Amino acid sequence: MQSLPKNEDPNLLVGFDTSDDAGVYRLTDDIAIITTADFITPPVNDPFLYGQIAAANAISDVYAMGGKPVTCINLVGFPSKKLPPEQLHQIVAGALDKITESGAVLAGGHSVEDDEPKFGLAVTGVVHPDKIWSNAAARVGDDLVLTKPIGSGVLFNAKLKNKVSEEAFAKCLDTVSTLNRKAAEVLMDFEVHSATDITGFGLAGHSLEMGEGSGVLIELELAKIPIMDEALAMYEKGVSTGVNKLNRQQVEPKARIEADVPAWYREIIYDPQTSGGLMVAVPGGEGEKAVAALHAAGISAACIIGTVSESAGDGIHLLVK
Repeated sequence: MQSLPKNEDPNLLVGFDTSDDAGVYRLTDDIAIITTADFITPPVNDPFLYGQIAAANAISDVYAMGGKPVTCINLVGFPSKKLPPEQLHQIVAGALDKITESGAVLAGGHSVEDDEPKFGLAVTGVVHPDKIWSNAAARVGDDLVLTKPIGSGVLFNAKLKNKVSEEAFAKCLDTVSTLNRKAAEVLMDFEVHSATDITGFGLAGHSLEMGEGSGVLIELELAKIPIMDEALAMYEKGVSTGVNKLNRQQVEPKARIEADVPAWYREIIYDPQTSGGLMVAVPGGEGEKAVAALHAAGISAACIIGTVSESAGDGIHLLVK
């Protein structure tokens, strides 16, 4: 993407140059539109739940920019010769359930024939041009708050191998099908300097993007990171994902991983998330107040996982202790 010519339109407030979660375009002095798209293959067999998770995952990008979702368009790849139309109906119904919960509306969609199901949304949201949450504006001294536990990637794979308990997997599904709406609304009462949602690049990858974009060092404390039940146990047993290695390779040249834990334990920071939580940078000392407010709103996993420090200018933008 960096080789593409830059768009010179001054109303494009957030483009592809900062690896942000969505694009933002100013329409008026008071209104900017957020535009994003995301789709996934089925992480579960239940089509309704698949639709819910895919929708929550796509809509999250709007929350990560500090905005409100307004309209959604279905993006569908479906093997109509292999699966009955009722399954597609259930996928869309699940998505509509989450779209409605978000306060947005389903405005249409597009489908193509595909060898396997793929589903997601193109989402349009709105935000005030002066209140955008970018992933490239963290400041030295900020507290880093995470709103959901990590570990869904390895748990989905472990489920395919019948290695994870039904109780742990049910908790995972509840987490990934939960919108980030409530967390975003709570955090809007605070001074959010920077934000991102944790998805396919894992906690380490998205933290590195924030560090690079902001020109700072993101310091994470591994012991403070909330982790889904049995996720670490799966890594200890040798279960992983097809994405961990790539995420690790992308992060390692620009990071220092100093946490004194076994190699399998470190894999959790590379675990690819589906519909993961928000990670926000708030002024130092405000993190505890933000966490307390999130807990009061029922977001019990929210916690401070690190801080923002000055970059040493050595190309390292992530430190995991």
